[in-house]
Amino acid sequence: MNEIEEFKERLKKKGYKLTTQRRVILDVIMENREKHLSSEEIYDLVKGKYPEIGLATVYRTLQLFEGLGIIYKLNFDDGRSRYELYHDENHQHHHLICLKCGTVIEMEGDLLENLEEAIEQTKDFEIVDHNVKFFGYCSKCRSKHN
Repeated sequence: MNEIEEFKERLKKKGYKLTTQRRVILDVIMENREKHLSSEEIYDLVKGKYPEIGLATVYRTLQLFEGLGIIYKLNFDDGRSRYELYHDENHQHHHLICLKCGTVIEMEGDLLENLEEAIEQTKDFEIVDHNVKFFGYCSKCRSKHN
């Protein structure tokens, strides 16, 4: 089953349809999966493909998709929520955030497995997820200062 079919199935199980508006919003998120778009950025891109859509529809659809586990809402401490497709893995990946230009770089792989095991064993605490953000300067911003 491809991603779109999987998402349609999730919507259908909860009594929703993949309407034209929802499909356009989902297409924009899928086409920009590496960009961590804000709701306003998603709206601007969707408006280019479907000019009749309203901002409220985009907000409601993002909330619906998040509730259904289709997308994941991220907070990079820059005053805006950003979204990415939910990854079907045990843990979220980590993000590197440039303090100058705002670029977000994904770090694949779980860097904290050993730490999680130690916490679970010593604190009798079951960890189900974590989210790590590293703040610094990307290579482009660093090279401008040198």
